[in-house]
Amino acid sequence: MKRIIAAIFAALFTFASHAVGVKNAVDYVSVLVGTQSEFKLSTGNTYPAIAMPWGMNFWTPQTGKMGDGWQYSYTAYQIRGLKQTHQPSPWINDYGQFSLMPTVGNPIFDEEKRASWFSHKSEEATPYAYKVYLADYDVTAELSPTERAALMEFTFPATDQANVVIDAFDKGSKVRVIPSENKIVGYSTRNSGGVPDNFKNYFVMVFDHPISQYLIAKDGELLSGETEASCNHAGAIVTFSTKRGEKVGVRVASSFISEKQAERNLRELDGKNMAQLKAQGRQQWNDMLGRIEVGDESSTDHLRTFYSCLYRSLLFPRSFYELDGDGKPVHYSPYNGKVLPGYMFTDTGFWDTFRSLFPLLNLMYPSQSTKMQAGLVNAYKESGFLPEWASPGHRGCMVGNNSASVVADAYLKGLRGYDVETLWEAVVHGTQAVHPTVSSTGRLGWEYYNKLGYVPYDVKINENVARTLEYAYDDWCIYQLGKALGKSERELKVYRQRAMNYRNVFDRESRLMRGRLQNGKFQSPFNPLKWGDAFTEGNSWHYTWSVFHDPQGLINLMGGKQIFNEMMDSVFNLPPVFDDSYYGQVIHEIREMQIMNMGNYAHGNQPIQHMIYLYNYSGQPWKAQKWVRTTMDKLYTAAPDGYCGDEDNGQTSAWYVFSAMGFYPVCPGSNEYVLGTPYFTDMTLHLENGKTMRIQADSHEPYINSMLLNGQNYTHNYLRHADLMNGGNIRFTMSATPNKQRGTQQVDAPYSVSKPNKNEK
Repeated sequence: MKRIIAAIFAALFTFASHAVGVKNAVDYVSVLVGTQSEFKLSTGNTYPAIAMPWGMNFWTPQTGKMGDGWQYSYTAYQIRGLKQTHQPSPWINDYGQFSLMPTVGNPIFDEEKRASWFSHKSEEATPYAYKVYLADYDVTAELSPTERAALMEFTFPATDQANVVIDAFDKGSKVRVIPSENKIVGYSTRNSGGVPDNFKNYFVMVFDHPISQYLIAKDGELLSGETEASCNHAGAIVTFSTKRGEKVGVRVASSFISEKQAERNLRELDGKNMAQLKAQGRQQWNDMLGRIEVGDESSTDHLRTFYSCLYRSLLFPRSFYELDGDGKPVHYSPYNGKVLPGYMFTDTGFWDTFRSLFPLLNLMYPSQSTKMQAGLVNAYKESGFLPEWASPGHRGCMVGNNSASVVADAYLKGLRGYDVETLWEAVVHGTQAVHPTVSSTGRLGWEYYNKLGYVPYDVKINENVARTLEYAYDDWCIYQLGKALGKSERELKVYRQRAMNYRNVFDRESRLMRGRLQNGKFQSPFNPLKWGDAFTEGNSWHYTWSVFHDPQGLINLMGGKQIFNEMMDSVFNLPPVFDDSYYGQVIHEIREMQIMNMGNYAHGNQPIQHMIYLYNYSGQPWKAQKWVRTTMDKLYTAAPDGYCGDEDNGQTSAWYVFSAMGFYPVCPGSNEYVLGTPYFTDMTLHLENGKTMRIQADSHEPYINSMLLNGQNYTHNYLRHADLMNGGNIRFTMSATPNKQRGTQQVDAPYSVSKPNKNEK
């Protein structure tokens, strides 16, 4: 029978085996996805990041006011400058920022008065280059970056007043003009927190035209005869005489270490013109995006969405290290202000990205992920804690101790070459400490959690149930890592026990997670539709499923698979009702749930993004297939409003990338990926170990009828990491109707701590 099935599949895939995959993946990327956002409604809350993969510096056209987290909005119609940015999200805002703006006529420094009208019809935006026509000045501005530098060219009309405005921003900056070298140097200190007292972003700019005239800007006043200003808000305006169509070029680089290091970083541009830099950047992006090669070109829209999501998955965490004179990594520490050897990465919130962004990097980009682990070692040594939300240092944002997940998943998936024993020390330390000034780093409420098995509702620690659930999962991660490191049972016992603490906030009456008082009683009154309070940016219906490591245990608590499935169904069947009293307003995450017409399912925020896949644990995998496909079709596009909530440093994008493959890492640390449904009929994963895994489907129908793994019939609802890393092929036969027999046995369910060994329905 197995031979017959294999023969049928071979016949079905004869045509598919000759498919030609996408070769220039970067051409499908839109960097504008998610930019049609605002404070009250997020469709991504992104900006066009013109950068290299994981580059230290990003560049973006600036439409918003200086200091505005919404620095680029698709609906804006004026540009104030081309800005160097390190912003991970509008809510965290920016640091290390300055801008350049070409103008014509009388020199104007004020950002609103110098702004120029533009149109998206005269805007060319790719990951590796940006070009825009500034209509008020008849100037075309263009830039192309490297990791730490950028080349800009401004095409001017015929004028003797061709200006370039250098704005180092307020809150403390310096600019110095060196006319003899056609150079400008300086620094910006503007930030939104998370930096030591000596923080500076040093910059250097070298023009390819002689600087004949210049003005210094000092706190709003333009001064002639001065060469530098060090004040609250410094800047400069340099002026050239140009013929029509003449290009004025400027090479720009920056450093968090020193002006000398900025000069060294400028060498990334040596010997390259704009065309060469664009070709180099284009190749770098194609190399990274091409790791996942889609051979199904039946839908250009889907290809654009997929590769735009993959692009967003390869930006953060950003590199925060530079290369010294010997080419060795060195970094300015955002934790203690010292310049130290080694790697450093930043601008990511683990509450978001532990879920699928880091698992994607561990699968497809492990060498880069290895550097990130080495960076975590340095972060711990320099601050005494692993970061939970870094930008660039510790930031007070979100909950959980999910650095444990990021550390464990990488090591358990075979990443090596960094000091894992120091990371072990770090994750253990994080279970019994909280940062003295940043309460979201470490574990707020750890004393209660370690003693009672939960963070109580009545001890003035908000979002206590969310913390309890995430701490329990993180304890499981620590336990798994400790086993892999050969730690003693005596050392590991406490983490194995605490991994089950999720049970302490489960209310059998409502079959939902619920706040619990110090005396053991549950909070009352209880409204499971109340956002916030005991939960983080969600309600009990969203957070109840946050038992990543033990869905079977949650099934048992609810009373079995039938009730569990009914509770899951209820998330979609409920109307999008909510209680916003904790916030005192309808926060954007609530609004995004409300308007999507998927009941109380809130894919626009992270806590529930894995929930759809839990049907694979409860004997109804076809429902996972249905809702994964619905979510991908309905909530993602490549348009400026293409996300259904905050993109969040690659997490919401990585969900789509994994889901398009046909599986998702519900429980990082388990080394399993839970099945969904393949989105394309042909996809090849080009793994760093030199092997390939080809994923094929015989149609675009949503339901899996049967599946072969390397030619063998496969009924499990999960794939092991080793299966993928060994290479081979996965072949699906798809159907328009669900197959309610496949994957329904207990043995087919993915990993759970409480998963029984016997084969039962």
